[in-house]
Amino acid sequence: MTDDYNDFYSVATGFSFTGPAETTGWKLESFTIEKRWGDDPTAEPYEVIEGSGNQLMYGGASALWNLFTGGSVTPFNEANALIGVGDDTTDNDRTFTDLQASSNKEYAVMDSGYPLHTVGTGSANASIIYKATFGTTKANFDWNEWGLLNGSAGGFTLANRKVESLGTKTAASSWTLTAVISLS
Repeated sequence: MTDDYNDFYSVATGFSFTGPAETTGWKLESFTIEKRWGDDPTAEPYEVIEGSGNQLMYGGASALWNLFTGGSVTPFNEANALIGVGDDTTDNDRTFTDLQASSNKEYAVMDSGYPLHTVGTGSANASIIYKATFGTTKANFDWNEWGLLNGSAGGFTLANRKVESLGTKTAASSWTLTAVISLS
């Protein structure tokens, strides 16, 4: 395989090949969940969960290539991007277009000013940060899956999805999920 094919395949599928020059791929560098009592975003978290890794969905890869080629796709920007959470534990299938929970799933819009990305040519410019807060009235169930989406119910593009038990949220707390995604 050629290096160009390796790079294209890596970004499109999330799998990486090590070629003579480099390894390229989609990477969830980190995610953080800050759990706070009540709805005060300045309150000290009572628990912080940190992790990494997720899976790029085919719809997310397609949206990326559509944007690269000037096609029409809903951008994953502040107005359209969502972080969704659900209670389903089904293993990932790259063809998923939404979270897999049948009823216990909810979506939150981006916190003001997110996503964060700075245009440039350095390694720090290869990442983007998404952040959404689920207040006391939202997503009060077991958090077993989460993902980055855009659009609206019935018309989502699921960019990525992570399956992991993160705890049970109740109406006594608000949880903020921050995800750092990079191409490296």
